[in-house]
Amino acid sequence: MSDTAIYMDNQATTPLDPRVLKAMLPYFEEHFGNAASRSHGFGWTAEKAVENARLLIADALGAQSRELIFTSGATESNNLAILGAARMYQSRGKHIVTAATEHKAVLDPFLYLQNQGWEMTVLDVDEFGRVSPENLRSALREDTTLVSIMHGNNEVGTLHPIAEIGAICHEHGALFHCDATQTLGKENVNVEEMNIDLLSCSAHKLYGPKGVGALYIRRRNPRVRLEPLFHGGGHERGFRSGTLNVPGVVGLATALEICLEDMDTEQARIRVMRDRLQHRLLSELDYTHLNGHPEERLATNLNISFEFVEGESMLMGMDGIAVSSGSACTSASLEPSYVLRALGVGDDKAHSSIRFSLGRFNTEAEVEEVADRTIATVQRLREMSPLYEMAQEGINIASVNWSAH
Repeated sequence: MSDTAIYMDNQATTPLDPRVLKAMLPYFEEHFGNAASRSHGFGWTAEKAVENARLLIADALGAQSRELIFTSGATESNNLAILGAARMYQSRGKHIVTAATEHKAVLDPFLYLQNQGWEMTVLDVDEFGRVSPENLRSALREDTTLVSIMHGNNEVGTLHPIAEIGAICHEHGALFHCDATQTLGKENVNVEEMNIDLLSCSAHKLYGPKGVGALYIRRRNPRVRLEPLFHGGGHERGFRSGTLNVPGVVGLATALEICLEDMDTEQARIRVMRDRLQHRLLSELDYTHLNGHPEERLATNLNISFEFVEGESMLMGMDGIAVSSGSACTSASLEPSYVLRALGVGDDKAHSSIRFSLGRFNTEAEVEEVADRTIATVQRLREMSPLYEMAQEGINIASVNWSAH
């Protein structure tokens, strides 16, 4: 890695904010107690820290503190919400609904349930990656017990109309789970206003530590119950047994508090930088395409396809710039992004896509440097591409018969 590395992969993970680390350190050192140890001061101090964090996070969500439990991260929260709700309410019906562009931490539990006898409906998205509320309405049945739709997409940044989706679920008596991992701390998230029954989040997407997350579980109208995944001790109101990660919980709450203090200003600043990068790449390079919704998307996200180059080749050519050619959880695969495929992006363009995700610690100078180096890399790779040369000559690549004679 270059000594002048620039980090623009904030949707994969964010750097730990020094203020968050400072808040966490005492709970590694002098306040090391177990929050479940209620017979002495060490445990009481830890328990108080956890409950203060629970209250802060719940308040940020428009929830009650008793409706929030802590987990190891969004993957666990998603699994507990989906598997726990489906199993608890299977006597009411075994039809579950999600969308084609969900994170694997949602799709894989759904596929697991399908293999266990549940019937799964996967909603298509439009060319921008959005779920149509009317398509959802048409998919719901009397035996539908659970719907899971994310707030903001991790690859293309598209935001779904969550409040409307939640209202439709409630009209039909189905529970609504929302993965808000990418949006909490960046967009307004309120479980009451958005009709959300279960909500997942993770600290490391909002400048907090890895290995800690939370799950909101509605207690009233309706009261949601879950079958637990873990057994042993009955921690977190019986939903999630296991000793709590007290430093992590403190870190999650502190990170969210910092995000909320300056959310509008910070996201506006990031959006300006994102738009500058987008303008340069789309205006200075031909055969480029924006993936995702042009407006209803996260301020942090910019996903662009650069035709006639391979995304993997671009990553190698852009040494010292941390970006991704898909979501971090699927980047080991050479298959085109299933999210881009769901948007109708062809395999060639999907293979050439790069996700730039900006964050709190990026600067305007870094944006210009990334734009310069991306443009130079694309131009260099295209100089070696006969397909690009053919396109410049006006040849329709799609019409060429490549069969050998």
